[in-house]
Amino acid sequence: MTAKIAYDDVEVGTELPAQTFPVTRATLVRYAGASGDFNPIHWNEKFAKEVGLPDVIAHGMFTMAEAARVVTDWLGDPGAVVEYGVRFTKPVVVPNDDQGALIEVSGKVAAKLDDRTVRVDLTAMSAGQKVLGMSRAVVRLA
Repeated sequence: MTAKIAYDDVEVGTELPAQTFPVTRATLVRYAGASGDFNPIHWNEKFAKEVGLPDVIAHGMFTMAEAARVVTDWLGDPGAVVEYGVRFTKPVVVPNDDQGALIEVSGKVAAKLDDRTVRVDLTAMSAGQKVLGMSRAVVRLA
């Protein structure tokens, strides 16, 4: 599959539309059910603090997936993602309130590669801290 965006229409430095994703404790419970990851650091505040975390934290794979949405929404075709990887730098801390946390994601085309592919570098922030490092996707364009 290929994206709906043409390779020739994209330049290095092209910015993807930034997005903000809310995450609450309820979000984490739903994600745990879908993923099967019921580690108590994602839902039990007492346990999370006992193991040295500031509070309950979002699943790393959830954070990674939300960041990828910026790319897939831009592409219009999730099947155009050829490669995607991140390094987890800081956890997304999710307080037990009505607000939860926000994951703010921006991205831009960092390189045009061969075979109609480009590398998109992403920046994911929460509470003013970078939560993903080396967040990169290689995507095939039309």
